[in-house]
Amino acid sequence: MSAQTLDARIGPDGTMRQVARSAEGIAELAAFCQEHGVELVVMEATGGYEKLPFLLLWQAGVPCALVNPRSVRRFAEGMGFLEKTDRLDAGLIAWYGAVKGIVAQEPPSQAQARLTALVGRLRQITELAVAQTNQRRLQSEPAVLASIDAVLALVRGQIRDFERAIAALIATDPLWRKLNEHFRSIKGVADRTVARVMAELPEIGTLSNKAVAKLVGLAPFAKDSGQVAGRRRVRGGRAGVRSILFVVAEIVRRHDPDFADFHRRLSHAGKPKKAIRIAIARKLLVRLNAKARDARRQLAIPA
Repeated sequence: MSAQTLDARIGPDGTMRQVARSAEGIAELAAFCQEHGVELVVMEATGGYEKLPFLLLWQAGVPCALVNPRSVRRFAEGMGFLEKTDRLDAGLIAWYGAVKGIVAQEPPSQAQARLTALVGRLRQITELAVAQTNQRRLQSEPAVLASIDAVLALVRGQIRDFERAIAALIATDPLWRKLNEHFRSIKGVADRTVARVMAELPEIGTLSNKAVAKLVGLAPFAKDSGQVAGRRRVRGGRAGVRSILFVVAEIVRRHDPDFADFHRRLSHAGKPKKAIRIAIARKLLVRLNAKARDARRQLAIPA
């Protein structure tokens, strides 16, 4: 998959088809899939290039699923394929999907897609504001300061606009309103945290605590062999949610006696600071997951 073309293959070594990554090309791809009785199209998440074919194929009645490119590459290497071409990758992705038993993932609703886009842009312009503020501290030239101030004024105005748009969008959905209410009952969890979790972790409240921790990348993986118990480390997961949980968990710890006591016990036990940070973030995630389950239960939405 690239900005211009899509390469498709039926199974690991079946019929190939290359189409343009456009509405017309994807319609041709949908017809190709239907002609060959394809039950699932598996594609890599490739920085946004997958969004258009994923949505249009679903609209054409062709179920799709997204997979992690790193996982596919490791699978390929494990099977002895070190080379990499679009044609070869298409077959390997299909093979990976079959071996892993990948299932269809329905596209997000229009409201969910909009929330994700708004929250993502708010994060980007917030990072820009922080960068400009840091650069301003190093400057004394009036012309440069005036330029930075003009950029900051524009960016801060847009931040307020996006915050209002996100709040208005959340208010339109009964589940989001209930999640907002439940999440913010945790002292230290504010509007941006709520929006990030809703946008980047829509599954919250539908998964077990263990599953949601693994999904976010806060579940330590075993690394044992024989009599040796290796150090367990976290890896993978949704970095955006994880990063904000690290920050917010420290704030919650200052206000919530349960979190403060948990932190104190881990510290007295001699746990490394990084391990404590991960444990506190995981505890916050579990608390949010429980709040989300309660919210869904109150609205009679299946968990």
